[in-house]
Amino acid sequence: MHTHENTVRLMPDVATQAQPHLVGALDWVGMDGIEVPVQFDAGNGEVQRSSAQVGAFVNLTRPDRRGIHMSRLYLLVDQYLSSQTVDAAMLESLLRAFLESHKDLSDRARISIRFDQLVRRAALRSDNSGWRTYPVSIEASLCEEGFRMELGTEVVYSSTCPASAALSRQLIQEQFTKDFDAGKPLDHAAVLAWLGSEKGIVATPHAQRSVARLLVRFVDGAPLNLIALLNRVEHALGTPVQTAVKREDEQAFALANGGNLMFCEDAARRIQRALDADDGIADFHVRLEHQESLHPHDAVAYASKGVSGGYGERA
Repeated sequence: MHTHENTVRLMPDVATQAQPHLVGALDWVGMDGIEVPVQFDAGNGEVQRSSAQVGAFVNLTRPDRRGIHMSRLYLLVDQYLSSQTVDAAMLESLLRAFLESHKDLSDRARISIRFDQLVRRAALRSDNSGWRTYPVSIEASLCEEGFRMELGTEVVYSSTCPASAALSRQLIQEQFTKDFDAGKPLDHAAVLAWLGSEKGIVATPHAQRSVARLLVRFVDGAPLNLIALLNRVEHALGTPVQTAVKREDEQAFALANGGNLMFCEDAARRIQRALDADDGIADFHVRLEHQESLHPHDAVAYASKGVSGGYGERA
């Protein structure tokens, strides 16, 4: 009679068998799209549970081995991410467990975690608030250079074109010249009524929903404070998209757009300056995408911290 233990021992493991005609070390082997719950504190002290997609990988240093032990990676991902809050210390411990489980095969490990984080945002003027979903990606690796981790997210905002605003103001001036004789004194009530009519805003500048895609590497020991990063970037831009909106909030948003006219280059430099001022950030890469309402194509700009060997040297 076979016991379960005997049955397992009898099962073949072809991954350990070499293929003489196919040999060579491999950079990375593993799994992507692993479905697992994660617990994450975005920086407000509240741990939120989300559904994540995880990639788990190790390298394969031995050309005489056909494959790695993928089930070991899966079980470790489940063990760590299902029970612990995601932070740098936990991820480094998990990657060390990856290598320990493959100590005869691998000397490098990495993990990627992708999920959405809900953050409550207050309205601009009213007492209301609502939820914003921010995509989060966390990449961590452990190799001969040590442990490294980076955080990615996106900020959606409104961008009003400065050139279009200037052209609109010119048309409004021309309309004013037509409607008010330069040789006659201006009537305050008539001008005020004109400004409140459609003639007083005969042209409007084009604006568009825009996206700032951020990739940040924090200094060693710095916390994964997503909310602080979002606040810094949204404050620098001045026009993040809103949630709950009453008329006073919409008016405040219009005022914010008028006070923050920007090309994609302006937005990139605003974020660059804001992140440069954060001593907890070692390096960053930003991609600005203004999804044009004037054109069928997008206006795009990139910015980085500019450190040697950093993100700025990427293609």
